[in-house]
Amino acid sequence: MAGTIILSKVFSGGQTFTVAVNDILYEPVQCIVNAANGMLAHGGGVAAVIAEAAGSVLLADCREIISMRGRIPSGHAVVSKAGDLPFRGVIHAVGPKMGEGDEEKKIIQALREAFDLAEERRWKSLSFPAISSGIFLVPLTLCAKSYLRAVKEYYEQNPGAKLREIRLCLFMGPLLDEVKKEWQKVFAD
Repeated sequence: MAGTIILSKVFSGGQTFTVAVNDILYEPVQCIVNAANGMLAHGGGVAAVIAEAAGSVLLADCREIISMRGRIPSGHAVVSKAGDLPFRGVIHAVGPKMGEGDEEKKIIQALREAFDLAEERRWKSLSFPAISSGIFLVPLTLCAKSYLRAVKEYYEQNPGAKLREIRLCLFMGPLLDEVKKEWQKVFAD
């Protein structure tokens, strides 16, 4: 199910960025991004929904990643198996908490690492949810601007990217409203 397409942009290399209203578990992509915390603990929000649907394989893989690497710093991303989900993998992007400093930079960096991880694996499509906007309390306007800038900068710097489609998957509400406002500023051509 493709959800409802709200906004869409095609870049010079032919790649597409789409903002869709959908449940991330039903996104028509090869991998999804999880809004993670540094310990890859899936206690609430989208992380809990993804973990519950993915089952024990994803949880075990996340525990192994943490045992090998330790806490994942904000602004970074790692890949786990998708378990029972219909995706090739789940990329866990660790966004910042408000007050850490450099929140915009860290959101962009976490998403950039997620895009790079998908590209390295030759995945052609990825969907990411809101990152840092919930319990991490980063203001919605800053989140919206960061999400859009991350995609724009990625495709501008990688015109030959094999990651052909990036989707921002949201629900109706204030964050989507901010994304619509910021879209006009970030993509003013």
